[in-house]
Amino acid sequence: MPPLTNFSPSLSELNHRHVASSASTNSELIAALQDGTLDAATVHVLTAETQSAGRGQHGRSWQSPRGNVYLSLYHPVHMPVSGLLSLIIGLELAKMPVIQTVNGQLQAQGLTPIGVKWANDLGFYQSQASHHSELAHSAPDGSALDSAISLHRTLPFQKLAGILIEPVTKSGKLVGVVLGIGLNVKAAPTLTAQTSEGMSYQAISLQDIYAVLQPATQATRLPDLQTLYQQMTTALMAAMTRFEHLAIEKPTGHTYYLDGFLQQFAAMDALAGLRLRVTQDYNNEKKVMTGVACGVDTHGCLQLQQDNGKISTLFTGRIDVIY
Repeated sequence: MPPLTNFSPSLSELNHRHVASSASTNSELIAALQDGTLDAATVHVLTAETQSAGRGQHGRSWQSPRGNVYLSLYHPVHMPVSGLLSLIIGLELAKMPVIQTVNGQLQAQGLTPIGVKWANDLGFYQSQASHHSELAHSAPDGSALDSAISLHRTLPFQKLAGILIEPVTKSGKLVGVVLGIGLNVKAAPTLTAQTSEGMSYQAISLQDIYAVLQPATQATRLPDLQTLYQQMTTALMAAMTRFEHLAIEKPTGHTYYLDGFLQQFAAMDALAGLRLRVTQDYNNEKKVMTGVACGVDTHGCLQLQQDNGKISTLFTGRIDVIY
């Protein structure tokens, strides 16, 4: 089968509209599509400098300080949307030039690169050694270190970007999807116990990452937002093309495009080889499993090798990295 071609449409070709502020770029775009203001048969992009009611996964809020990317892209679809889509989007976003440049510099310094965390985030887990070092610095006598390890034993995920995929229906029929991306560029929201909503992560920005790079290898400067909008829309269009290829290929029994995706994802999997605690909620009863992350399956489900050797397939759940 032929390789995927790179399609890099300009923002103007994608009906791009930019606003100073939006309640939520996803919500605004969906409303305009459903009331007929926008044509549901074509691609549309909406960007905003800030959001007053930004949304994340599972109804969580998304803090939206100025200086970051808040972008929603609508794409018509003609097939059911599967769990693979968010992973494909994550992979294509991780291949953006700005991320690839930073990753090259991080790896040159022996630091963890930005990857895709199942199922909707971009970022990385800092190494156990550096986490221990930070904790020890907080208490020279080591008491805070012992306490933190015994109480938590988790590594926070350094979250750079999040993905929110929402279907668009008209007259009860699926016509497309809105792909919402929030990328921390210059400002990483300070998460409190309330705003993190129990999730084991911290927000980090590209500017934060640039600050830890050695001066000799630092990127010249952060790209401006217009450049990032272009890189991001190119990535999202590539993701939709890839998803469509997988959908067309599936009934044939061939796995050319699927194998290519799984191979590329494995190289950018932020959870690969890490020990996890997965918490799932069944009928208001919590089920907790521990094991080692071993990639994703052909449906985009997380694979967890439990201590007894059994591999569990996970559709959802809270992920904590433990050590």
